[in-house]
Amino acid sequence: MNLRDKMKRGPVFGIACFTGASCAIEAIGHWGFDFVYLDLEHTPNNFGPDMERQILAALHAGVSPLVRLTGANEVEIRKILELGAEGVVVPHIRTRADAEICIHAAKFPPLGRRGAEGNVRAAGYAGPGFTWESYIARQNADTLVIPMAEDYEFLDNLDAILSVPGIDAINFGPLDWALSIGAPVRYRLEEPRIVEAYEKIEARARAAGIGIMCPVVPASPEHLADMVGRGVNMVICGNDMGLLQGALKGVAGDLAPFRATA
Repeated sequence: MNLRDKMKRGPVFGIACFTGASCAIEAIGHWGFDFVYLDLEHTPNNFGPDMERQILAALHAGVSPLVRLTGANEVEIRKILELGAEGVVVPHIRTRADAEICIHAAKFPPLGRRGAEGNVRAAGYAGPGFTWESYIARQNADTLVIPMAEDYEFLDNLDAILSVPGIDAINFGPLDWALSIGAPVRYRLEEPRIVEAYEKIEARARAAGIGIMCPVVPASPEHLADMVGRGVNMVICGNDMGLLQGALKGVAGDLAPFRATA
């Protein structure tokens, strides 16, 4: 079952992978998460072999690979989908024109203007059973396009952005949103201006049948219940490096009584 179908049944849950480690991606899949959020924006990952290896690890582990790109770049969007990603997350979308680039690049006509090539992973390398008609229809139906709302300009242009056909969800980014308005940087929705922005985006998105993706850090039962109650249906439960840091902090604390002191 693909991620779009899972989303019809209720919220989906994933982990961001910042380390780029194939073993971490496989472990995420083995624990039954719905998606892994692979990152090109804030990591040393490169667009070529690094990301291909990570997508393959996700597919091998049965977890849907979503890839955050570096921006609204038509070639990046097309190539990452051809590598086998199930969806793209596009940072710093501020205008309708930005959102239109995402759909233009991700969807084949008549929905967009994506260029076609059969000798790619997404098309099974034009192998047994391949037809252009089924490939184009499947990609248009299954590929997720998720712009990021992480700048105050997104709210200024909210209705225009959400009116672009083909947007599946909005990834609300509380950290960069806070930076864009000079607010304290936090994952939790606490600062009134950020709460207000989120609530406006969520309400308009819900009315348009568009989902909401958001980090829920920490992913405690209380925080999860709060954010799912606020309309988040694509939950990012932290990232692998953050979870590793938390585990290491716990071990370091356990070791403290046994360490020699000066």
